[in-house]
Amino acid sequence: MLHLNSLVRRSAALALVGAMALGLSACGSKSPNYNEEPHTLNPNTDQTDFTIMGGISALSGGYEDNEVLNKLQEESGIHITWNTMSDSLSEQVNIRIAGNIMPDAFMGVGFNNYDLSRHGDDGAFIDLTPYITPEIMPNLYQILEDNPRIRAAITMDDGGIYGLPAGEQMGTAGVGAPEDYSIYTIPQFSMINKAWLDELGLEVPTTLDELHTALKAFKDNDMSHTYYGNPAGSTLPMSTGFDQWCWGQNIFYAGFGFTNWPNDVCQDLMVDADNNVKFICTDEKYREALEYFHNWYAEGLMDVEMFSQTDSQLISKCQQGYVGVSTWWYIEELMGEHSEDYVFLPILSGPDGTKNVTVRTGGGTNGGQLSITSACQSPINLLKFFDKWYDGETVMQLQYGPIGVYFNEQDENGVWLSITDAEAQERFGKGAGELKGQYEVYGPKLILSKYYLENFRMEDRAIERLNDLYNYWMPQVDCTNTYPIDCVFTSDELDIIDLNKANFESAVSEQEGLWIRDGNITDEAWQSYIDHLTNKCGMNDLLQVYTEAYARYTEAQAD
Repeated sequence: MLHLNSLVRRSAALALVGAMALGLSACGSKSPNYNEEPHTLNPNTDQTDFTIMGGISALSGGYEDNEVLNKLQEESGIHITWNTMSDSLSEQVNIRIAGNIMPDAFMGVGFNNYDLSRHGDDGAFIDLTPYITPEIMPNLYQILEDNPRIRAAITMDDGGIYGLPAGEQMGTAGVGAPEDYSIYTIPQFSMINKAWLDELGLEVPTTLDELHTALKAFKDNDMSHTYYGNPAGSTLPMSTGFDQWCWGQNIFYAGFGFTNWPNDVCQDLMVDADNNVKFICTDEKYREALEYFHNWYAEGLMDVEMFSQTDSQLISKCQQGYVGVSTWWYIEELMGEHSEDYVFLPILSGPDGTKNVTVRTGGGTNGGQLSITSACQSPINLLKFFDKWYDGETVMQLQYGPIGVYFNEQDENGVWLSITDAEAQERFGKGAGELKGQYEVYGPKLILSKYYLENFRMEDRAIERLNDLYNYWMPQVDCTNTYPIDCVFTSDELDIIDLNKANFESAVSEQEGLWIRDGNITDEAWQSYIDHLTNKCGMNDLLQVYTEAYARYTEAQAD
C-alpha cells in the first residue's frame, strides 16, 4: 500500500521544499561555459555520455544496476555515470559549483528557489524553458499545459526555469472526481459523538451556537461517565490541539469566515474573491472568533490541555471515550473502538450565519531536483531522457520499485497494486517500506493525482478520505481561492521573510493562545497587538512580499 500516515507526516516538509534553503551558499564566478544569452536553445546533440551528481537513499544499492534507469537510458540512446551519495551532499555540491568543476546535471539535491535563481543568473544552470517543447519534452510540455500552477511554481522571477518540476500530489482526481482537490485541502475533519447526542435527544449541530448547546449538555450530563462508565467527571466536551495541522481547533473558525493556522505565516494568508491577499490574524472577524471561543474555554467546554498536549495524548483520551468533539484526519484512527458512535460535523455557521473554510493547497511543487549545468554539451539528449520520467507508469517505478518487485498484480482496470508487507517479507525478507527505499530513485518525480487512477492504486484509507473530502466537505466550501505554498520569491524577498517570519508567527500564535485562555481583548489590547506586528514583526513588509510573489505566480500561470 502507499502509506497515508507517512504521507501526512511529511506533508509539512513537502509543502516547504520550494522555500527552504538547503545550505548551498557558494556563490562562485560565472561558469567557463557561461552563455551570455541564457534563454536560448543549444542545438548540439553529439554528446551521449553524461555525468550526473546527486543524492541517493541510504538504503539504495546505487543507480548503476537500476533496471528502470538502465532501460530509460537504452531507449534514449545515452549512458549516464552516476556520482551519488547520501552523506555530505551539500558540501560536495558546493565544492563543485564554487570550483566550476561541474557534472552535466545535479539530481536529487533539493536546491531551493534562491539557489536556482542565483545559479541561473551566474550561468551555472541553463534555462530549460526553450527545451520544454512538444518535440523535445512532450510529456512535460503537456503536463505544464494542463497544469499552469506547476509551471508557475518552477518559473523564477526572471522568467527562466532552472530545474525540472518535482512533487507528490494526491487529490480527488485520483478517485475519479472531475475536480482535483488535494488531500490537504481541508486538513481538519471535525467529528462529534452522535451516540451521546441521541441519548440526550439532540440533533447533529449545524451552527456554532448549536454545538455550544451540545457541548454544555455533554459536560452537564458527564457523558463519558454516564454512557461509557468512565470515572465521574472525566468528560471532555471538546479536545483538540492548538493550531495543529489536522488536529487543531481551527476548523471551527469557519463560522467567522476563515480557517487559519497562525503558527505558519503562509497558512494565515487569505486570497479573497477579488484576488486580494491579506493576513487573517489582523481581521476584526478573527478578533470576534477569539472572543467567542474564549467564552467556551471559560465554561470548561474546551480541554485545558489543548495548548500543551501531544497528538498521542489526544488519541488516548478519545479512544478511552472521554471526548465528545474533536478533529483528525479520519474518525477511525482517532476514536478507535468507539468510532461507530461518531459522525462528521458539517461546516458550522457562526453567530451571524457566516461559514467559510479557507482551503489549502497540497504538497507543492519544486524545481530543485534536476538542474542541467553549463558543462552539458547536449542538453537536448539528456532532457529527452528525463522527459520519460513524466510518464505515469515510469514515475511509479522510480518512486517505489520496478514492476515485478514492488508491483506484481493489476486490478480489472489495469491499475497496479503495490506489494504488501507480508508479501515483501516472504519474497525479499524485508518490509514494503524498506523495499521501496532500496529501489527509490531521487530526482524530478512528479506524481499527479490522475496517476493513482490510471497507473497505481493509492491506499484504501486515502481513497476514503478523498471521497469524504469531495462528497461531504467541498460542497460546503464557497470559495476555493488559496494562497499557493510554492510561490517563487526573489532573493531580496527571501531576506525580508528570513528577517521577519519567525517573529511574526511567534507573536501571533502566542497572543492567540493567551486570548483564547484569558479573553479581555479590549480595543487597547487589540490596537497594541496590531502595532506590535507592524512595528516589531515587519507585517507590512511581509504582506508586500507575499502579495507581489502571488502576482508573479498568477502571471506565470497565464503565460
